[in-house]
Amino acid sequence: MIRTKILLNFLALIAILSFGTFTQAQNQSSNLKPLDAKYVCMITNQEFAKEQIPVEVEGKTYYGCCEMCKAKIKNNPQSRAAIDPVSGNEVDKAVAVIGAAPDGSIFYFESEENLSQFSPTAAN
Repeated sequence: MIRTKILLNFLALIAILSFGTFTQAQNQSSNLKPLDAKYVCMITNQEFAKEQIPVEVEGKTYYGCCEMCKAKIKNNPQSRAAIDPVSGNEVDKAVAVIGAAPDGSIFYFESEENLSQFSPTAAN
C-alpha cells in the first residue's frame, strides 16, 4: 500500500513537471526570432554573435563552432538533421529555417510557415 502511494505521488510529480516544461516551451516559442544559419553551431545548437565555421558536405553548408563540431558534422550524418517541432518531419539543418527562443533554445523548421505556427497563440 505504501509503495503504491509513493509510486502514485512520483507519477503525479512527473506529470506536473512535464506540464511545466511543456508550458515553458510554449511560452518561449511565441518569441522565436529567425536566425541566419551561419550564426548557429549546428552541433551544440547555440546562437553566436559571430559567424561560425562553414562545413561543406555533399554540396550543402553546415556550421560548427570548433574543430570537434566540424568533424562531427562531416562524419555523423545524424548530426546534420533535426526534427521540425510543428510537422514532426526530419529537416536537413543546412536548408532549415532556424528560430531562436529568448532562452537561447534553437529550433529547426521545414518552412517559415512552420516557424510562425510554433506559438501558443497559433495553437488556440
